Amino acid sequence: MRTRSLMLLFITSISLQVHAQGNPEAGQVKGHTCTGCHGIEGYNNVYPTYKVPRLGGQGASYVQSALRAYQGGERAHPTMQAHAQSLAEQDMADIAAWLAGKELAEAATDPAEAPAESTMCQACHGADGRGTDPAYPVLAGQYESYLVKALEDYRSGARRNAIMGGFAAQLTDQDIKVLARWYADQPGLRDLSGK
Repeated sequence: MRTRSLMLLFITSISLQVHAQGNPEAGQVKGHTCTGCHGIEGYNNVYPTYKVPRLGGQGASYVQSALRAYQGGERAHPTMQAHAQSLAEQDMADIAAWLAGKELAEAATDPAEAPAESTMCQACHGADGRGTDPAYPVLAGQYESYLVKALEDYRSGARRNAIMGGFAAQLTDQDIKVLARWYADQPGLRDLSGK
């Protein structure tokens, strides 16, 4: 019985590893609708108005978890929820691999000093906003208005994440503006047109 259980566990772990591997070429095909919004530099969400986030170079793990959250209703955005509903786990892995394969803009050789407000952000998002792990989003180069909206939503509870909700609850409106401006000004993410 023990051997059978171990064998089943082994086979399951192999199938999960294979399933989790994304194919960037397949992701580009599956993600063609992504470019309709995320591929237009400076494209605005209609209401509330903020720039549609840049995704080129975003970590694969983060993209997959975001798509799952839209699919499960934990992240609220009608368009993204509708797109995510049709995606199988492999589709999400492929799209995430395609987006993660985009190169970030070249890092600044003499980066601006990070604001004091970013101290609590750096453990996950890095001193330069490029992330410390693919599970955490890259903030460098993200649109300022998107970052403001995300932080305000974490602070209000409209966007749910225990870690971010706790940190954002400590931020003032001015802190959010300072952080969003600084991270947006750092070289990093690109929209899907490559800009």
